[in-house]
Amino acid sequence: MNLLSHSIQNNDRISETFAMGIPGENGPVPGPNKSPHLKWSDFPAKTKQFAVICVDPDAPSSPENANQSDRTIAYNFPRADFFHWVLVGIPAETTELFEGQDADGVIPKGKKTGKVAYGIRGINSYTAWFGNDPDMGGAYGGYDGPWPPFNDERIHHYHFTVYALDLPSLNLPARFEGPDVLKAIKGHILDQATLKGSYTLNAAAHA
Repeated sequence: MNLLSHSIQNNDRISETFAMGIPGENGPVPGPNKSPHLKWSDFPAKTKQFAVICVDPDAPSSPENANQSDRTIAYNFPRADFFHWVLVGIPAETTELFEGQDADGVIPKGKKTGKVAYGIRGINSYTAWFGNDPDMGGAYGGYDGPWPPFNDERIHHYHFTVYALDLPSLNLPARFEGPDVLKAIKGHILDQATLKGSYTLNAAAHA
């Protein structure tokens, strides 16, 4: 299975076009937050649907020290998966997602989850990250791009994976998250392909 993108070069820095947070004059500000273009080919003939997952394995396991100007998040601070894109139920005849198709701008409190024309949006990890924040708290559906803490010593890496699946439905609940998808597709993956990119808001961060 092959995966290419006009938006992301494999193992290169992700453009600010696809980021939720970008550098501003007095610190990070909301970015263009466009979902990237993805196109896949050479998948098994028996594919019933596709799923797209983007995960950042470099996210701090706790937000307690995030975005604090008087301290940094140490490189060796414990890390956890942060899901930026959760999209399943992509029809077997669909082999491309266009730039900006699943996100185009930052939507406070999140985009709707559930059925869209090109699949079914799950909940990404900004839902838990923003929690009960009065301005940003809500259910964030589909894609929302990188916005790593500006004080993190570690460069974050983003794994965009398209899965070819052998079943037409994953039988997920109405509200589902990245880990739910990974559990549901176990044993049903016919093939998969991944592109990786990196992003940071800290000029001193390192890989």
